Amino acid sequence: MRTRSLVALTAGLGGATFAYASLVERNMFTLRRFDVPVLPPDAEPLRILHLSDLHMMPDQRRKQEWVAALGGTDPDLVVVTGDNMASPASVPGVLRALDPFLDLPGAFVFGSNDYRGPVWKNPLRYLMPDREYVQGTDLPYDDLRAAFTGSGWADLNNARTVLKAGGRTIELVGVDDPHIERDDYASVAGPASALADLHLGVTHTPASHVLDAMTSDGFGLVLAGHTHGGQVCVPGYGALTTNCDLPTRMAKGLHRLPGSDAWLHVSAGLGTHPTAPIRFGCRPEASILTLIPR
Repeated sequence: MRTRSLVALTAGLGGATFAYASLVERNMFTLRRFDVPVLPPDAEPLRILHLSDLHMMPDQRRKQEWVAALGGTDPDLVVVTGDNMASPASVPGVLRALDPFLDLPGAFVFGSNDYRGPVWKNPLRYLMPDREYVQGTDLPYDDLRAAFTGSGWADLNNARTVLKAGGRTIELVGVDDPHIERDDYASVAGPASALADLHLGVTHTPASHVLDAMTSDGFGLVLAGHTHGGQVCVPGYGALTTNCDLPTRMAKGLHRLPGSDAWLHVSAGLGTHPTAPIRFGCRPEASILTLIPR
């Protein structure tokens, strides 16, 4: 009888945890705030809104409205680090969410789920090294790219540019998604310009070879997504995987890169894989990065 009671209790707790992760926490959208000391002395603060991993489905109106309401944070610059879509019909929903920001200075890179849609997979595969990457249906990334660039946002997929935001000159460099080997940093490599007030690197996947190359060139802050913060985190331990070679202790948030003066901000993102729509110990998030003097 005691054994049956224990099994029933365990099953009940498991069911309650899954219900919480799939119905509650994945919709607990959270705004994170970080101060990043990368500006010259006496410089005025600069505010960056970092958005990532929307994995937008057409009917996710709650997510779209929450993201759109972030217009009230009054950012100087908006950076989107990929995986915007989860369906061939996602573009209108993505643009509804981002509409308040399209008149602001902005930049973007794509992730794998901007090019190809998700397919069902066992979530435990994320814990396996050297697993095969399976791709789904084609997504309308060219339509999304045209909407972003038509609004004046900088396309940083293997590109480099300079823009003005918050009264400052910002040099940006970015790569297409390293997770599917679309990155080509060599084509845009080179020392950061001494004429810019700030040097910013952008990538979807925070792969070490990309981070090392950007920071070696003098880019003092790199923004990334992809990890979902681990998506499922164990209380007292943290993320079980980053789905790349980034250490799990850096699965989300702001970190000083080892052996460098540069900073890395990894967004845990706002969405989930449609076939595993859960979050546990890792709320969906956007971030405001307030850049301040060193």
